This record gives sequence, C-alpha cells and structure tokens, in this order.
Amino acid sequence: MDRLAEITSSFAVFAWGPWLLVLLLGGGCYFFAYSRMLPFRHLLHAVQVLLGRYDDPNDTGQIPHFQALSSALAGTIGMGNIAGVAVAIQTGGPGAVLWMWVCAITGIATKFFTCTLAIQFRGPDSRGVIQGGPMYAIENGLGHSWKLLAMFFSVCALFGTLPMFQVNQLVQILRDTVASPLGWISVPGDAWRFNLALGLTVAATAGWTLLGGIRRIGLVASRLVPAMVVLYLGSALAILLVQIESIPSLLKMIVSDAFSGSAVAGGAIGTVIVTGVRRAAFSNEAGIGSEALAHGAAKTNEPVREGLVAMLGPIIDTLIVCSSTALIILSTGTWEDTSSSGVTVTAAAFEQALPGIGTYILVLCVVIFAITTVLSCGYYGEKSLGYLIGAERQHLYKYIYVTAIVVGSMTSLTAVLDFIDGMYGFMAIPTMTSSLLLSPHVMREARRYFHSTGSNDRKPSCC
Repeated sequence: MDRLAEITSSFAVFAWGPWLLVLLLGGGCYFFAYSRMLPFRHLLHAVQVLLGRYDDPNDTGQIPHFQALSSALAGTIGMGNIAGVAVAIQTGGPGAVLWMWVCAITGIATKFFTCTLAIQFRGPDSRGVIQGGPMYAIENGLGHSWKLLAMFFSVCALFGTLPMFQVNQLVQILRDTVASPLGWISVPGDAWRFNLALGLTVAATAGWTLLGGIRRIGLVASRLVPAMVVLYLGSALAILLVQIESIPSLLKMIVSDAFSGSAVAGGAIGTVIVTGVRRAAFSNEAGIGSEALAHGAAKTNEPVREGLVAMLGPIIDTLIVCSSTALIILSTGTWEDTSSSGVTVTAAAFEQALPGIGTYILVLCVVIFAITTVLSCGYYGEKSLGYLIGAERQHLYKYIYVTAIVVGSMTSLTAVLDFIDGMYGFMAIPTMTSSLLLSPHVMREARRYFHSTGSNDRKPSCC
C-alpha cells in the first residue's frame, strides 16, 4: 500500500508541474482578457437562460439548461467542496484558499469558452446521437488530424472521472460518525467489512441510475442538488454569523499566507499555489473538460447560451460553497489537527460550531453530494468510452465504474486523490489547448449572438 501511495504521488506531482499551472491560470487569464470580461457583463442574462426563459423543446440536445448545470454541479459540488477544501488547507495552508479563488475567477471565463465550444462543435456518435464535449470540439473544430488529441482526452477522462475519491470520503464519514459510535466497528476486520458493504451498495445504486442515461441523471440531479446546496449553505451561514467577528482576521490570514507559504505540511509558496489550483480544478473542473461533457448535452441551438449557463458553475461551486467551507474550517481551527484528514476535518468543524447536530447535517449533505457526483461522473466516462470504441459498446463502462466504486471504498485517501488529480491534470492539456486554438470561433459566435434579435429582449452589446 505504501508503494502504491508513492507511485500515485509521483504521478500527481508530474502531472501538476509548473507548465500545467501556466496552461490553466494563464489560459484562464487569456480568456478573461480576450473576451473583454464578456461573461461577467452578462450574468443576469445567464440567470435568465438558466431559469428557462429561452428554452425551446425543439432544439437539439437531450436535457434543459437547468438540468445540464445541475448535472455539471452534481459532478463538482460535493467532496471537492467539503473534503477537498480541508485537504487544500492542511496541505497548502490557509493561503491555498486565495489561489482557489483566483482559479475560480479565471475559471468563469474558461468555462464560458469550453462549454460554448462543447455545443458549437457537437457531432454524432456512432449511433447518430448528437454529443458534445472536448473530444468532439477537437475533432470537429480543429479537424480530423487532431483526433489523437481527442482520443487522449477520452482515455484520461475514463480514469479521471472515476468516483473513487467521492466514495472513499463517503465511506470515511459514515464509518467515523455512524458506524463507530453505534458500535458496529469494534475490531479492524469490522472496518474492512463495513467499507466493502457500503461500496457495494453505492455501486448497485449507481449502476441502476446510469441505466437511465443523462436524462435520468439530469432529473435526479435537478431535484437533489439545489436542495442540498440550500441546506449546506444555510448551515454554513448560521455558523459564520456566530463567527462573524473573526471573518476579517481569517480573510487577512488567507491573503498573507498565500504569499508566505506557511503551510501545516511545511510547504513553500509554490506548494500553496499548486495546492490551491489543484483543489480548485478538482472542485469546479474549469479547463479540465469534464464539465463540457455535461453541458454538451444541453437542449439548445445557441452555443453561447450554454457557455453563459456553464460559467455560473465556478461562482456557485468555488466562490460560494468552497469559501463557506474554508471559513468554517479556519474559524474552528480543526485544520490544525494533523491526526484527521479530508472530510473528517470538516465534520469536526461542523460539530464544533453546531454541537449535537453539526455532524449529522454534514453527513446528510455528504451522502447526497457524493451520490449525485457518482452519477454524473459515470455519464462522463461512458461518453468517453463511447467515443473511443463506439456508442453501441459504451455500456461496458458500467462494469469498470462499479468496480472502481468498490475499490475506492477500500483504498487510502492519499492514493485515490493523487491518482484522480494526475488524470485531471492530463485531461486539461487537450481541453485547454483546443479551447485556446478555437477561441476566435467563440468570440465570433458571441458577437453574432449578442447582436441578434433573439438573444435577449434588450439586445445586449457584446464587445
């Protein structure tokens, strides 16, 4: 097991070298400047599109805008916001949170470009069903000669979207907060059996839901995700109101530590930046490409509309949900307990802030967030396998997926997280490269859209 942890750690460090930070952050800054802050100037219009004002049941696609965003958020809001933030703070110190914010702000522009392209260059799979995502954008936008890059993304997405981290942390919090207090785990063998039983249960649930495809996933996500976000943020707000006097000092600590690098793990500034960007990418997936797979299924004939809806993701996911988690962890000081890790740190913070009920509120949120994330990520991998070997055989991915769920429930947190991080890093290469090369197409489409009579009742100017 120690050898496995060493291998996955080296893999993640290699994937998240300085070049990838330049690609993600530099690319996001480029999109930000090249668009002349276009996404930020049309936030209201984005909300109108999200709420269905421009929905047309006759448009191409499989699910409405709201379900597309819910499916994408189901894949991002979850363990990355709850356990991932704790990992970021313990590994990179409080300053890692600032770099998560920086990545989220640039990620708004990145998502606008990547998800506009996901609709703009959609194409049929081997069964003739219209699909969208980075692999289709690469092949249809850059040409068939770039197909190897599209295939590289699909191979990485097969493994990068596996739900091992989500299941791992789900098992951990239920084991620590439910099974152990109830006396279900009294000897080491009990923990192993509990992990396996829960892994098998989640695998069976995920397998059943995946049979319904993106429509069933979108329907489930659109029901569960908004409710859980409201519950989680409501609880977080209650905690932060009690701690409101300490928030200014916490913000000051985040900013100062971002440039001092005084992490718990003894990291330097480089470690803080890398940790913040890695956790932000895992949280909101901007530039990774998985988010474009969900938004590529949206029912719309206007690519810019889905780009606008998609850009709301980092705002909700990182700037709101992750920030709430970070401030709770920092205000309670649970991040300084090196004997705990991941979701256990966040659970301890909730219990300390809301004695008697905090743990159970978090457990409920974790269960729902983890399950919805598992469902969304299964769709991503299935689409990727369909691109590689044909849509008529993509159902084979379900066997890989349910197996990975069981493996994730039995493996260490560090090994699982490093493996997924490494694959996320490699997924960003084709996604960002193709998006940068195709960015002029997005801007031409944006100018056409915002100057057309049907884009908005007020016909907003573009750039």
